[in-house]
Amino acid sequence: MGSAGAADPSPAAAVNICSAGTAGCVAELVTFPLDTAKVRLQIQGESKPSLEAQRVKYRGVFRTIFTMVKTEGPRSLYSGLVAGLHRQMGFASVRIGLYDTMKQLYTSGSDNAGIGARLLAGCSTGAMAVAVAQPTDVVKIRFQAQVRLPGGGTVSRYSNTFDAYKTIARDEGVRGLWKGCLTNITRNAIVNCCELVTYDVIKELILKYHLMTAGFAAGFCTTVVVSPVDVVKTRIMNSTPGKYSGALNCAMTMLTKEGTTAFYKGFMPAFLRLGSWNIVMFMSYEQLKRAFVRFQQSRDSAL
Repeated sequence: MGSAGAADPSPAAAVNICSAGTAGCVAELVTFPLDTAKVRLQIQGESKPSLEAQRVKYRGVFRTIFTMVKTEGPRSLYSGLVAGLHRQMGFASVRIGLYDTMKQLYTSGSDNAGIGARLLAGCSTGAMAVAVAQPTDVVKIRFQAQVRLPGGGTVSRYSNTFDAYKTIARDEGVRGLWKGCLTNITRNAIVNCCELVTYDVIKELILKYHLMTAGFAAGFCTTVVVSPVDVVKTRIMNSTPGKYSGALNCAMTMLTKEGTTAFYKGFMPAFLRLGSWNIVMFMSYEQLKRAFVRFQQSRDSAL
């Protein structure tokens, strides 16, 4: 991820942070319906008796999206988008924007980072990003899980994004906004190691304009590894107070009541979302970095 081209100067950390946050928001706008479909599939059948769990409402990516549009309207696909954009401004800025900086820190400024330094950098920025953006992730998932039936007597948990922040802090304490934080740190350490390191390595092995290949491959590798942790994270963040005592209790509840396949619920939308998110995000990220560098160079030359 560090070398956009042989002749390109290395952008400053501030440029990487701004570029990553902006590119993350662009990717979020494009792929958000897939993320919402993933959340709905992940919480489906949660802690229900087996016969009831068999009567599933959502099946597959596109049928889930179609069902949501039909029963709740098109806007349901973007429920929680504001929190999602808040999340990317804090989350992508740190976990992606600081990746090159942390990589250089672990290699004492060397541009030839080994796999160990890349893994350490991925784990570090992933954990740091969660510490910054965890409340936005909790609110985003709560909105995505919230079913809205047109004219139909369902009461929304929150009226808007800022009401959600305030209500969670009031009813569940400030700790409620950091619900599932340790699980999310684990999840995002894995995501960063798989996503950024895979992208970083593959990008060095393919031609300059094959970013789509690198981004999609990184998305597939990440989804395979992180899906079980991601499902547990979603369940915990969406849960009412006291439902689960922790990540292990949530995982054991899923295993005993829904079986091992529960850990891969929403796999296909997660893969499609993460793969396409990586394509949009990394292409935008590289272009934004170049644009910032060109602007800086033109400004310096004019002075």
